[in-house]
Amino acid sequence: MPYLILLVIVGLFALGFLFLFFRFFGLWFRSLLSGAYVGLGKLVGMWLRHVNAGIIVDSRIMLTKAGIEVDSDMLETHFLARGDVIKVSRALVAANKANIPLPFQRAAAIDLAGRDVLEAVRTSVNPKVIDCPDTSKGKHTIDAVAKDGIQLQVKARVTVRANLERLVGGATEETIIARVGEGIVTTIGSSESYKTVLENPDTISKRVLDKGLDAGTAFEILSIDIADIDVGENVGAKLQADQAEADKRRFQAEAEKRRAAAQAREQEMIALVQENRAKVVLAEAEIPLAIAEAFKQGHLGVMDYYRLKNVQADTDMRSSIGSASGEK
Repeated sequence: MPYLILLVIVGLFALGFLFLFFRFFGLWFRSLLSGAYVGLGKLVGMWLRHVNAGIIVDSRIMLTKAGIEVDSDMLETHFLARGDVIKVSRALVAANKANIPLPFQRAAAIDLAGRDVLEAVRTSVNPKVIDCPDTSKGKHTIDAVAKDGIQLQVKARVTVRANLERLVGGATEETIIARVGEGIVTTIGSSESYKTVLENPDTISKRVLDKGLDAGTAFEILSIDIADIDVGENVGAKLQADQAEADKRRFQAEAEKRRAAAQAREQEMIALVQENRAKVVLAEAEIPLAIAEAFKQGHLGVMDYYRLKNVQADTDMRSSIGSASGEK
């Protein structure tokens, strides 16, 4: 009975070994013939760690044939970190063929950072052209105003090459576009006349390139070419017209304010005149009382009273004659 149990255990082990052997024999034998040997034990370990052994073996074979020595453990580590092992291997091969120094650690870091490492290598070999501004964002020209107030609308094309050393942590294409746009606006804004820019559009490229706009980015700017430049509206004249209109409205408001103040002052004067007239009428109303009081006190006689009436009648006659002459 013990021998039977032992035989069953040995049989199970043998079957398991045969299963694993036939399962990974093809990969093991292929790596052996390609000179990129990966031990059978490592293949089994990859299976236990849920690593795609076929990807590791194919990547190691690819790298070995290209003369790049990368241990399978490093490839497995990158796979476990959810990196694209095949793309990294292709990028290493492409960089090696183009004589671009690219160690595996840097390529893996670029891939894990979310960048397309293979596309970065291709951009290093074959520079790409970036439109400035980015038309996909809805803007088609960079608008800037020269010192004479004339607006210029510019389209530029920036030729860049990927800088693999700064690809991790370096700014992206959006930063390049923003910096180039800022440089173009600054250059046009410092020009005395729009005619100067139209006569020598290459001055924009030279000044912008001299600013070192690729610092801290994942790219190296090779050239900046002005694809198109058009004359826009006269912004200076429009601003002056708007300012003149604003000044006109302000002066009109101030004049209206002074007119309202004058009208209010006029009404105050009319009221003051009416007040003074009322005081005169009140004063005149006291005259008969004063005359009566003078009679009582014996300070005024009858003849004096009639003489006063004659003077008043004479004064009234002269006033009426003067008014009639003034009307004529």
